[in-house]
Order: sequence, then structure tokens, then C-alpha cells
Amino acid sequence: MGRKGRTLTAPRSIRPERATHHSLGDDAPAPTTRGSSTRKAVLVPTMVGLVIGTLFVTIFLAAFHTPEPHGLPVGIVGSTSQVEAVEQKLVTNSPGRVAFTHYASVDAAQDAVEHRQVYGAYIVSGDGASTRLLYAGANGPAVTNTLQGIFGTVAQSSQATLGSQDVAPTSSGDTRGLSIFYSGFGLVLAGYLFGLVSSQMAPRLPLRRRLLSLTAFSTASGITVALTAGGTGFNALPGNLAAIMAVMILMAMAVGSATLLIMRVAGPAGTLLASLILLILGNATSGGTLPPAYLPDWLRPLSEILPVGLGVRALQGVSYFGGDGYLRGIVLLTVWALGSVAVLWVLDRAAARRHGGPSTVAAPL
Repeated sequence: MGRKGRTLTAPRSIRPERATHHSLGDDAPAPTTRGSSTRKAVLVPTMVGLVIGTLFVTIFLAAFHTPEPHGLPVGIVGSTSQVEAVEQKLVTNSPGRVAFTHYASVDAAQDAVEHRQVYGAYIVSGDGASTRLLYAGANGPAVTNTLQGIFGTVAQSSQATLGSQDVAPTSSGDTRGLSIFYSGFGLVLAGYLFGLVSSQMAPRLPLRRRLLSLTAFSTASGITVALTAGGTGFNALPGNLAAIMAVMILMAMAVGSATLLIMRVAGPAGTLLASLILLILGNATSGGTLPPAYLPDWLRPLSEILPVGLGVRALQGVSYFGGDGYLRGIVLLTVWALGSVAVLWVLDRAAARRHGGPSTVAAPL
């Protein structure tokens, strides 16, 4: 009887198995959960891609489907009566398209074009029988065609001959003046992808290590693109190589850090938000294809604050226009990069205090 009683009692050693089996059954996902997860995996990428594509097309078409300048800065040299006559013709034929600055001499007007204080200069001779258009080919063919069209009509209506002179031509490696835009676009895309992949692959990476990664990426990509586009590569950017490298490194760092911040703050919506701000709006307002004067009023202010526009103008200034926009670009791109990192640091400290653990900012390398 004693032996039989022992066989009826379950051994203690198998009880944990019963408990384990029970917990596995409890943790198994319900069919409805799996179905919901599948629907989410199908719908979310579809919607994100659709929204980003639609925004890209809508904003770029809004900006460039019929581009016309609004108050494009142009210099003029001539007597008071000649200037008034030209302005009157422009009010009739091209209202609001250019904004004149009167210069006392041809040299002053040419210097203004070469430093991009104005995009062109219209010179009227003393007797009014001949005129000359000074322009900068580095501003791109669209600007050149606009100026030639406007002032060709003005000269014709005055029965005057019109000559033209390119005082800031593009380099031999950039005949269309678009290489700066493409270089900037490539860096911005790389910075966005860096921030996106870094956030998704290592969401809990200590900030020090993430900054090390950001610095390595920005330095390597900025130097590589500068060498590729500059005099050592395609000769598309003829400016000082060190200055070009500085701008490109800061562009990559500004966009990369801003993407990291947006992903941190916005969570799953960060992918869409970062692409809208940094890629779509940034490149549409960069001034790489057309100057900001060609943009609609609601887009124009963004060219002065987003990293792409700041970097593109600085690169154009270093390469062709006597440093126009360089210092401002360096300062504001640094503000973008350091400001984004500072906010990330604050968020990390706040998260550490909430969870009662050590701050990831202080984690060792």
C-alpha cells in the first residue's frame, strides 16, 4: 500500500513543468493579435510611402510648376530719368518681378553681382542708345534666361541694343550650375538615413556613443563629397576645399542630429515628419535650382532657416560669390547640430530621472 501511494503522488520535480506549460499557454498571442499585427505591417508602410510621395509631388509642383521671380534683386546704372523710364516699362511689362537697386557706376554694380547682392545689373549708356546686362551664370540658366527675357524686352521697347556679360560663370565641371544642389541633396539624404537607421537599430544607445557615430559619419561623408565634387574630383565646386569641407560636414551633422531628435520626440511619426521637414521642404526651398525669389511666399522663409538652404547658399558663396552666406551658414548649421544634441541630452537626463537609473548621457564610451 505504501508503495502504491507513492506512485499516485506527483513528483515534485515535474511541477515546474506544469507551471511552465501553463505560462506558455498564457503568453501565446491570440489570433486577433496576430491579425492586427499583420494588418499594421501592411498598412503602415503603405500609408507612410503614399503620404511622403504625395507631399513631395505637391510641394515641389507648388514651388516650381510655373516659377517666376518675385522681387528678384537687380542693379541698374543710369541717369535718374533713364532709371525711371526703365522702371516704368517694367511696371507695365513685368510687374513685381524685379526690385531695383541704383548704383552710381558700372564697377559698383558689377561688384554687387559678383558678391550676389543682386542677381544682375542693367547698364544704360549716357545717350541711351546701348545697354548692357551683367549677370552671374553661377546662379543657373533659369535666372540668366529670366534676366535676358525681361531686359531684352526693355531694350527693344527703348530701341536700344543689348549686350550681355557673364561676370561669375560656372566652373568647367558644372556647366548647368546644378552640382551644388545635387551635392547638398546627397548629404541631406545621407544625414536623414543615418538618423533614421541609428534610431531604429539602437533606440537605447547611450548618447555619447551615438554622438561618436554621428561625428564619424558627418566627417567621413562631408570630406568624401567635398573631394568628389571639388577640384580633386569633378571640379564642380571651384571654391576653397577646406571651406567646402567645413560646410558639408556641418550639413551632414545638422541633418543627422535633427533627424535623431525628431525620431526621439515624435516616435513612429518621426519618419514622416523628418522627411517632410528636412528632405521635402528643405530641398524644395534650398535655392539650388532656383533662388528663393522664385518661391511662393509661404515657402520662401524656409530657405533662410532649414539646413539645406543654409548649406547650399554657403557652398555657392564659397565657390562663386566671394563668400556670400558662408559665415551665416556655418553659424546656423552649428546651431542646428548643437541645439539638437542639447535637446537630446535634456531628454536623456529627464528619462533617467523618471526611471531612477543612471543617465545614458554619462555612459562611458
